[in-house]
Amino acid sequence: MGGDGILGGSAIKSSASTERRTKWLKRRETWLVILGVVLHAVYMLSIFDIYFKSPIVHGMNPVTPRFEAPAKRLVLLISDGLRADKFFEPDSDGNYRAPFLRSIIKGQGRWGVSHARPPTESRPGHVSIIAGFYEDPSAVTKGWKANPVEFDSVFNRSRHTFAFGSPDIIPIFCSALPHSTWNSYPHEFEDFATDASFLDEWSFDEFQSLLNRSNEDPKLKQLLQQDNLVIFLHLLGCDSNGHAHRPYSSIYLNNVKVVDGIAERVYNVLESYFKDNRTAYIFTADHGMSDKGSHGDGHHSNTDTPLVAWGAGVRHPMPMSGNKHSDSGVRFIDEHVHDMPTPKEWGLGGIERVDVNQADIAPLMSTLLGLSCPVNSVGNLPLDYVKLNEAEEVEAVLANTKQILNQFLRKSLLKQSNSLRFKPFKPLANYSLVLDQIEYLISVRDYGAAMKLSQSLRSLALKGLNYFQTYDWLMLMTVVTLGYTGWMIYLILHVLQSYTAFPGKIPTKEQTQLRNNSGMVHLCGYLLMGCICILLLLEHSPLLYHVYAAMTGFLWTRIFSEHQFLKALWRDLHGRQSIYIAKLVVTCAVSLVILEFLVHSFTERKLYTWCFLIVGVVASVHLYYSISWKSGIPIFVWFSCWFLSTFTLMPAEIPDNTLLVVASGAMIVVIGGFATYVDLHAEANKYWHGLLNHDAKKPRFPMLFHLQALLVALSSVMVPLSTSHRAEKQELLALHQLINWSISGFSMVLPLFSATGLLSRLTSIFLGFAPTFLLLSIGYEAVFYAALGLVLIAWILYENTLLYRSKMKRSSSKAGEDNIILDSGDRCLQLSDMRIPLTFMVLFNVAFFGTGNFASIASFEISSVYRFLTIFSPFLMAALLIFKLFIPFMLVICAFSAITKLIRVPRLGCYFLVILCSDVMTIHFFFLVRNTGSWMEIGNSISHFGIMSAQVVFVLLLFALTNIYTKDIQTRSPPQFSRKSM
Repeated sequence: MGGDGILGGSAIKSSASTERRTKWLKRRETWLVILGVVLHAVYMLSIFDIYFKSPIVHGMNPVTPRFEAPAKRLVLLISDGLRADKFFEPDSDGNYRAPFLRSIIKGQGRWGVSHARPPTESRPGHVSIIAGFYEDPSAVTKGWKANPVEFDSVFNRSRHTFAFGSPDIIPIFCSALPHSTWNSYPHEFEDFATDASFLDEWSFDEFQSLLNRSNEDPKLKQLLQQDNLVIFLHLLGCDSNGHAHRPYSSIYLNNVKVVDGIAERVYNVLESYFKDNRTAYIFTADHGMSDKGSHGDGHHSNTDTPLVAWGAGVRHPMPMSGNKHSDSGVRFIDEHVHDMPTPKEWGLGGIERVDVNQADIAPLMSTLLGLSCPVNSVGNLPLDYVKLNEAEEVEAVLANTKQILNQFLRKSLLKQSNSLRFKPFKPLANYSLVLDQIEYLISVRDYGAAMKLSQSLRSLALKGLNYFQTYDWLMLMTVVTLGYTGWMIYLILHVLQSYTAFPGKIPTKEQTQLRNNSGMVHLCGYLLMGCICILLLLEHSPLLYHVYAAMTGFLWTRIFSEHQFLKALWRDLHGRQSIYIAKLVVTCAVSLVILEFLVHSFTERKLYTWCFLIVGVVASVHLYYSISWKSGIPIFVWFSCWFLSTFTLMPAEIPDNTLLVVASGAMIVVIGGFATYVDLHAEANKYWHGLLNHDAKKPRFPMLFHLQALLVALSSVMVPLSTSHRAEKQELLALHQLINWSISGFSMVLPLFSATGLLSRLTSIFLGFAPTFLLLSIGYEAVFYAALGLVLIAWILYENTLLYRSKMKRSSSKAGEDNIILDSGDRCLQLSDMRIPLTFMVLFNVAFFGTGNFASIASFEISSVYRFLTIFSPFLMAALLIFKLFIPFMLVICAFSAITKLIRVPRLGCYFLVILCSDVMTIHFFFLVRNTGSWMEIGNSISHFGIMSAQVVFVLLLFALTNIYTKDIQTRSPPQFSRKSM
């Protein structure tokens, strides 16, 4: 027996020419697989150069404001996880939870809703408030745990910052800040089992202690009397209580009152300490809290946070006017519209509400203290909060504009210095003239016109920042897309050359030209690649840019080197009948529709339910008109498809149901018994003829089925035993653990000793993996295993029926494309064979999402491994979880391999078509990668792209693994003709 490439397969002929061609094909396909692995690995990295580059740049000079600071010091109170509605609305008795801050809103300050941008998490929220920019997309490289690039903040610009609060927040801003005094409580204090409001009290007590020490420390007293001071109290209680008890709980709602009380005490302490009315106060939150006690996404319960400002430099309340703001209809960063109506239950309908984007708070704090805005800020100064005269307002907005403009100019300079053909942002080509005009308008006291020009320039500068952030996107996405397209075309050419009848139609003389006329193409292609790399080198482009371009150039060089073959292919298509062209177009269109369906199924599992409901009806009706209904096959296909359709309606989080797992074991034994009975007694049935091969090697153990059924039954018994014992004793008996490991290991070896007929070997494989899967199951996924097995049998029966119907046509026809064989003994691939990789893709993805979300291992219940071990071992636990996920994939691949043997098509050719289908989906996911939204949304978009990119390796490894079980499968087939004889 010879091997079919690296996947194993059929015997080869003994002639020297055939042997040479087979060896050449092996080498080429091994090289092709290696190329595919490298290409997908390289292009996977491209998303980090495209979507996840940091927007932060350095080297800008701060802009000093030209007005006197309204406040001498500023107090920033951030209540972590405080929802706007829970803060403003009354309780069940009609009393408001924040009486002090409501009195401030009504008598001393301004209020509104601060709109956060997803991801609504603590670190990005605090960075947005204190530094003025939103989540750095490159934080994905740090696992979302830190900002990978240093940034400026209001604290950096202050003379001194005093900060107290959580150890997860305070060190981000103060650990490397020399002019800061800070402290944080130990991580052990963050106990979800207790009322976390004491953490807020801790922060206030630390600040109170600081003030008390100043009465005995002259240096500290002198420091506190200076200007440009920032006092920051981080109040974590609402976030911890929201996670532990939900935002509707009495503990969370009481924490709102605690926070209000702390704000009142801070105000009273500072006013009595300084007695100069030069302190400004800002109270807000970093994010809200969903009803489930979580946050992160863009739901309004997470993005809407309260904002209250009062004190020095802050305007007093204004009554609600009938005139709408000039920015009516403009959307905030969270897509909420300006001037949204204030809920009546808040009781603030008569007081003007001024909403802001969260990043706008940073320039607001800088303006109140008369500081330069943080150089990385993208926030717009909310003028409705500050109490300045008209000239000072223009100066404040102009300083804010210049600070954003400086970022734009720095990015423009960096890009221009590294570009041979620089494309500037045209709307800001004459920015200096606009600045001169603003200065002139200020000098002639035309403040209204100066304000409009400043705001317009600021808006253009923000657009310019986005322009340079995405400057390379078009080039990179074009190169990567061309690379994927070139790879797919190259795969198609390889399949056409190696696995179809088409090369037999090309005259021998022309085939010689195909081999000899590619040298000049390669030379030109490599010269072009060299020129591109030199251009990228002159532009100081990153190394990976060179790799992307070289990979794409290499692929297209290989494609154009086949220009003679492409010409011959075009002539052949041109000479075909229109009916064939129509079939080709329809096949391509249907393939694209199915692949787009699979793309959408990654975010909507329920689509598979409709898929199998429809397929069940269509396939059974087709079989009904093809074969006798008395065979039972049409009804079986319909039932199996409809049975499987129910699982994608079930929750991804699998509930525990031990009895269902036990019942699944019985179901698996029944299915295996039925298949074994058919294998033994259906020899005379013409519809099962191709699946049975009783002339093949007999099993070494005639009682193999009974042994496998016994192991399935034993594993079903061990499921409730292990579960109940662990529930009572909180540990797994060593005896139970040994039995479970032994059953799993022994059962997976037994299929190797089964008969080599298609149905008998697949039945043995199905029963062989069942004990392991049952022992790793906690609920309905065990039934899914049985349902998937039924559908795979239905697929094989359907293909066998098509094979049976084609026998009569083959026997009455002359040698043609449909029965020409290759050197390996398989027949040539036909257009209709595209259904096999497409069906495989559907079933393979059902195995992904039938019982959960494979894009996240965290979506699978860790208790699945408790019947094998209970001592925490992350690597072994992860290995068991992943192996559980692989078992359904292996069943699908075993059925796929069996079908390729049944209908005599080359398995490697079908593998390359599977990779072709995967890459169509990969390109789609490439454009669906997100760098905004919640961490889960961003992570899932990366996972989807990564999963499809990795299938070139993932499927190949599973093919190699399952080949151990399927390489011996033997089937019966009708006589065929060789391609050489044609």
